[in-house]
Amino acid sequence: MGAYVLPLQASLGIILVAFISFCVIIPKPVHGITRHYNFDIKLQNVTRLCTTKSIVSVNGKFPGPRIVAREGDRLLIRVTNHVQNNISLHWHGIRQLRSGWADGPAYISQCPIQTGQSYVYNFTIVGQRGTLWWHAHLTWLRSTVYGPIIILPNQGTPYPFTKPYKEVPIIFGEWFNADPEAIIQQALQTGGGPNVSDAYTINGLPGPLYNCSAKDTFKLKVTPGKTYLLRLINAALNDELFFSIANHTLTIVDVDAVYVKPFETETLLITPGQTSNVLLKTKSHYPNANFFMTARPYATGQGTFDNSTVAGILEYEKPSHSSVSTGKLLLFKPILPALNDTSFAANFTNKLRSLASAQFPANVPQKIDKQFFFTVGLGTIPCQSNQTCQGPTNTTKFQASINNVSFVMPTTALLQTHYSGQSNGVYTTDFPISPKNPFNYTGTPPNNTNVSNGTKVVVLPFNASVELIMQDTSILGAESHPLHLHGFNFYVVGQGFGNYDKNKDPAKFNLIDPVERNTVGVPSGGWVAIRFLADNPGVWFMHCHLEVHTSWGLKMAWIVLDGNLPNQKLQPPPSDLPKC
Repeated sequence: MGAYVLPLQASLGIILVAFISFCVIIPKPVHGITRHYNFDIKLQNVTRLCTTKSIVSVNGKFPGPRIVAREGDRLLIRVTNHVQNNISLHWHGIRQLRSGWADGPAYISQCPIQTGQSYVYNFTIVGQRGTLWWHAHLTWLRSTVYGPIIILPNQGTPYPFTKPYKEVPIIFGEWFNADPEAIIQQALQTGGGPNVSDAYTINGLPGPLYNCSAKDTFKLKVTPGKTYLLRLINAALNDELFFSIANHTLTIVDVDAVYVKPFETETLLITPGQTSNVLLKTKSHYPNANFFMTARPYATGQGTFDNSTVAGILEYEKPSHSSVSTGKLLLFKPILPALNDTSFAANFTNKLRSLASAQFPANVPQKIDKQFFFTVGLGTIPCQSNQTCQGPTNTTKFQASINNVSFVMPTTALLQTHYSGQSNGVYTTDFPISPKNPFNYTGTPPNNTNVSNGTKVVVLPFNASVELIMQDTSILGAESHPLHLHGFNFYVVGQGFGNYDKNKDPAKFNLIDPVERNTVGVPSGGWVAIRFLADNPGVWFMHCHLEVHTSWGLKMAWIVLDGNLPNQKLQPPPSDLPKC
């Protein structure tokens, strides 16, 4: 298979995607230009692991088409739904300043796009550059509906690191032989854990370590002595992943489209929802060998998971005039951490630091206006009478919650009801700012594991400085939870294991150069502290990016009120906003 490559030259060079080669030229914008994309949601037959099935896709592609833009550009993306499923698309990590109508999560910022309907997502990329991604944001449709967003710096603005020879998007995903929509619906009915995926993928390809898959292998051909920028995206539904390339070192230069202080590593950890730009410096001479690049899960929960490994192959171009052997080449394999290596996860995330330079400052809120303490974890709800369930007991179903509130999705969009002042009966503003019944969060769990439920939100005044502590719990087992906040980047000012101590832990916060991102892993059996400025009016979803936990209710929403000035107010809804 061909590599999915974006050479970096004065204009954009060639992007090679598995199976297809095509060229993209970006004209030189003055102060940003408007780019138009047409996304047709359609069914497409795809074969993996000797199984052919009809998948929901964008423009018949799997993974979906890439969006390429520059910082400051405006995007108009017309999405037309040609399938029976309702659909909505989320532009993961895009700030959406005053453009919350384009954020995409169904029943939060919009009603879904129904069959035969269209909607134009209209937003501008402000102050961001790097790698983000887009995906479906309704049920489990994002298992096949996803693709990269490549944001180049302003014309003439260099990267704050070595200019790469080429750029290569690498998207991790999960492949299910069965229909993921049927899998989650069955799990919600029985109360048990959903069936796991059949393979992980790199750019849609499972690779040679799975049966009937050798021909579906992502291969990256490289030239000796060059520096490549790998744009990594974890689009897997339910699994954090370790990633490594045999006998090569990677330099982390960016996470979630924010530059970081570069550091070298042989292995990285990336949760669902996260992105990372890494530099790969190839060997100075042809090595007469090939190298596996592999990913497998970091799994901390007690449930079942797909314990398999996806592999692509790094191949060096042979010198044109060479006496190098043409026989079978050695194939080196990387050694990845143990499946539950939480110490590696903690050490890796602790190395991430913002550049905090004059050009790319870390504007960490120093004075806090609003403080919140959220527990995140699993729980239960009782079975319906006369039903036998497959949850932790045969009388309970799995559920998940924040501060013991399992979020109930409304049947109309929260943003529209907020904007029109018609929230009665849709949501309430009494989401608890801390647990109503504190307990030893990472110790022996309480006997009663039942959660409450409701459509509850937190209301923030415009420009409030927010500090949020997210605490994992041991209820039904401690587990890492990648939490994603829509509409904002936040600073990860602290993390630790055990129960958060409000008297001791804040003294250890990093308020100088903490990493800035949009998705953070709450450590298994631990806590994470984040800070952000509520400078974006609208309704903003926050949820675990393990899709099964989102389905079980590990989600909530923030409402940020308008400010006083015209440029501090949510813009009116577009005329083509979908209706429920």
